[in-house]
Amino acid sequence: MNIIATTDPVRKIDAGFLALPFTCSLLKKNGTALLKEHGFPGNVLDDFKAEAGELLVLYGSAGKAFSGRVALLGLGEGKKAGDFRKAGAAIVGRAIEMKTGSVVIDMSGIKGFAASSKSSATSVCTAFVEGCFAGSYRFDRLKSGKLKKKAEDDNPGKIAEMIFRSEPAQLGALEAGIAEGVVTGSCQSLARDLVNLPGNHLQAVDLAKAATESGVRGGYDVRVFGKAEIEELGMGGLLSVNKGSVHPPTFSVLDYRPAGKAEKTIALVGKGITFDSGGISIKPSEGMGEMKSDMAGAAAVIGAVEAAARLRLPVRVVGLIPSTDNMPDGSAMKPGDVIATYSGITVEVGNTDAEGRLILADALTYAKKHYNPDAIVDLATLTGACIVALGYSVAGLFSNNDKLADDIFDSGLRTEEKVWRMPLWEEYDEMIKSDVADVSNLGARGAGSVTAAKFLEKFLDGHKKWAHIDIAGPSYAPGKGGAKASGATGFGVRLLVDLLKKWS
Repeated sequence: MNIIATTDPVRKIDAGFLALPFTCSLLKKNGTALLKEHGFPGNVLDDFKAEAGELLVLYGSAGKAFSGRVALLGLGEGKKAGDFRKAGAAIVGRAIEMKTGSVVIDMSGIKGFAASSKSSATSVCTAFVEGCFAGSYRFDRLKSGKLKKKAEDDNPGKIAEMIFRSEPAQLGALEAGIAEGVVTGSCQSLARDLVNLPGNHLQAVDLAKAATESGVRGGYDVRVFGKAEIEELGMGGLLSVNKGSVHPPTFSVLDYRPAGKAEKTIALVGKGITFDSGGISIKPSEGMGEMKSDMAGAAAVIGAVEAAARLRLPVRVVGLIPSTDNMPDGSAMKPGDVIATYSGITVEVGNTDAEGRLILADALTYAKKHYNPDAIVDLATLTGACIVALGYSVAGLFSNNDKLADDIFDSGLRTEEKVWRMPLWEEYDEMIKSDVADVSNLGARGAGSVTAAKFLEKFLDGHKKWAHIDIAGPSYAPGKGGAKASGATGFGVRLLVDLLKKWS
């Protein structure tokens, strides 16, 4: 999808499908006059309230309307970035359905939109473009097309070009917003693609390859540790989870260094379980297919590091991705086993389905030992307990640093990838004590997401600025339509990028 900006008058643009965005206040103030300019009577507004993402498609008469098809596009109150994302997703989704091929968005009023949202024109445009990527996303790479029955199915309805029109004074801001939106939108789509791939198409080596390819696109370094190197390092958590697999594990280190002196060094750690059967503590069969998404944390980290590199943020970003699948086998890790992690801390395996925290433990220790970063943030689809607590829309946030927690919470609100802080009180340590090892990977009944976070905290070697984000709920959606398409959501990419900007 090619996205460009122009200052050409709308009447001079070849617009097969023209979108006129309205906030509620703009609709009340100038709606009728603007419609008359485009050859439509004011009474069509009886069916349009300008709610965020609302669409009303009008068909113009020859010689009167600037376009044969004009969409009134609702921005709601236009007070938050989410209103513009919803609008972008809606217009692109409708254009795909109608197979228009191209869309023109009249952003002549972007200065007013920026004022209503108390942000910049660039930020408004960025959010809109992010919404366009979300609305146009389809995961169809595994479809052969051999069962198509209708000739028109040969036209998938993809959007070839989007044109944003503005006044000359706003052109620079519009172009900057488009450029940034393309980066974050495409990186989020990358994360969605990786999560949507089934286990037979994505093993640890494939995830490492995706990270390497991302490094080429973004111009940053990627080092992939194979099984022999992981054994040499002594990453017992990752190796133990991998014991039941026929596929080797990988440990990928993504290292983006800015051109000048880095303001800070930030470590991002992503859980990369490419398929989680539960191992010997096997999961129920119902819904197990969705466990291909257990590497959503790793996908978000790859997307965020690439975005940081392409945006040339002045912070060093190190992504660390331990990866394997978790399978049952005669040689698989068993409940009751005691393993030694990279840190030297021993772990009693109470449940092999609590495997994510084992591979994250090794990566967290590696981050502290080799980089001692200013902050460590890990993302993981770690516990079903977090879904019980917070549902499918909000991620759980655990942190040993109040300022870091506040920054992540604020970024979540801005990007609409929301998080809610959960406790990390010392009382929960009692729930993961072991009689035979330093710690157990299984807590007592209740507070499952908290005890998982308390487990991870033990592998930081005293680091004082760490956050764990449990994305089990919002990383994978069962719904359909627009930005809420079923499958992977790419949750975490926008959140992390916004957080990295704050540190820039």
